[in-house]
Amino acid sequence: MKLTCSKSGAASVIKVEDRMDAQSCPDFEKECQRLIQEGEKQLVVDLGALRYISSAGLRAFLVVGNRLKETGGSLRICCLDGLVKQVFLAAGFTSIFPIFDSVEAATK
Repeated sequence: MKLTCSKSGAASVIKVEDRMDAQSCPDFEKECQRLIQEGEKQLVVDLGALRYISSAGLRAFLVVGNRLKETGGSLRICCLDGLVKQVFLAAGFTSIFPIFDSVEAATK
C-alpha cells in the first residue's frame, strides 16, 4: 500500500494505492492518527487507486471515523471504483461515510 498526503483547502487528502489489508492498514491508521493529533478535523480519503480492501481495511475506516467524530471532525471518502466500491456497498459503508465522486467535491 502506498499513502500520499496533501492539503486541499481545510481538508487533508490521503490517497491510498494498491491494497489495504491486515498488513498495511496499520500504516493508514497511524497516518490518520498523526493528522488528527496535528489538529486536522476533515480527512478526505481518495480510493481511486485502491484495488483491494479486506475486512481489516474496512475496520480501519471505522476506527479513524470514530476518532474524528470524537474531535468534531469528519471522514469523507471519494473516487470509489470497481471491487472496492462493491465492498463498500456490500458492507453498508456508503451509508456510514459521505461518499464523493472526486477529491474536489469532497473538499468543498
